[in-house]
Amino acid sequence: MIEYLPPHASLTRAEPGCLWFEVKQTEDPFIWQVEERFIDAAAFAVHQERVAASEWGRMTSRIERRYVVEETDRAES
Repeated sequence: MIEYLPPHASLTRAEPGCLWFEVKQTEDPFIWQVEERFIDAAAFAVHQERVAASEWGRMTSRIERRYVVEETDRAES
């Protein structure tokens, strides 16, 4: 799956409303940490729709994902 990550990362970073996107491999080669920040919930929803329809989304659809979504006041960002 690693070969699909660079295009996915580039597309994500180019999305309107994407402020931050980073993927790090953990000590476990089967676990990756993804950190992403979007300007608001609407931008994140658009991102999720794009991912679902993308090659990355199709190729990784069977990989378990554990999301932690936090909303912050923009003044805190």
